[in-house]
Amino acid sequence: MLPIDSMPPRIVMANTPTPLQRMERLSRQTGVEIFFKRDDYTGSELSGNKIRKLEFLMADARAKGADTVLSCGGAQSNHCRAVALAAVRAGISSLLLLRTGDPGHPPAAEGNILLDALAGAEIVWITPDQYRERDRIFAREADRLKDRGRNPYIISEGGSTALGAWGYVCAMAELVENLKRIDGGEVKPTTVICATGSGGTLAGLALGARLFDFPMQVAGVNVCDDRDYFLKIIDGICEEFDRTWPMQKASGPPAYEIVDGYVGRGYALSRPEELAAIRDLARLEGVVLDPVYTGKAYFGMLAELAKDRKRFGERIVFIHTGGLFGLFPIAEQFAELI
Repeated sequence: MLPIDSMPPRIVMANTPTPLQRMERLSRQTGVEIFFKRDDYTGSELSGNKIRKLEFLMADARAKGADTVLSCGGAQSNHCRAVALAAVRAGISSLLLLRTGDPGHPPAAEGNILLDALAGAEIVWITPDQYRERDRIFAREADRLKDRGRNPYIISEGGSTALGAWGYVCAMAELVENLKRIDGGEVKPTTVICATGSGGTLAGLALGARLFDFPMQVAGVNVCDDRDYFLKIIDGICEEFDRTWPMQKASGPPAYEIVDGYVGRGYALSRPEELAAIRDLARLEGVVLDPVYTGKAYFGMLAELAKDRKRFGERIVFIHTGGLFGLFPIAEQFAELI
């Protein structure tokens, strides 16, 4: 049972529970039972995994009297698009630090950038070097807002904090109910796989899995950085979660695995073979992945299965975390593939 008494306040914005769909042809092709947890169905403009975390973070911002939320990400950040739109729902303004090579000539207003602008977000363009010092820039922008009589609230990259992790503790409770409807009381051994870009989704899934007495493993395919980086980040989130909301049934740190080696050209940079995997799935199952997160994670999952069909056991649940809007700015990269 989910510890409802311990759950912090949230503003319900996502369309949940999301469905669990069996990928029939993909399962036959790989020889493994594969389901997709369709978190791309959490909404339309708020589609994806970020809104689950933001339900808790926006509630906290509003409880603290914030009138402006600040967050950060790449130019086509799904998280920042979700922040901008969720802020409107919560009656709060937003300011986004977006990373680009030349802030003097930012990318065109398409994909997530267009949606940021439509939501009325104030965008501050910064370089990759400045992004590494984003805490300093957050402080500068927060001070500027305070000087104008505003009350800012900072949401870290991806909403990946202990509070944000509650979004995927709840998602794991949903998933257990999904699987119980399929299996009955005895849930079969299952490996849950997600893309890992800032760590909060994987941390929440691991924390959620620990609450249930079911044979579930959790794995994340990192789409940037490396295994050691994410072990530090995710362990930190889980430790803070346990300090803040100690669970009666908690027994040791939550278990999870980082599946490293599929960053490819780098964060938000696609290889032809990754884009081909997105194309092939669309033609096989009618399901569209994004190039930054789910496409890389799916490619990594398939590559691992090609090396060892039993790598993740007999059943996989792949968390489809959305990101469709990120496809449109790279349409030309698909030209030779379609």
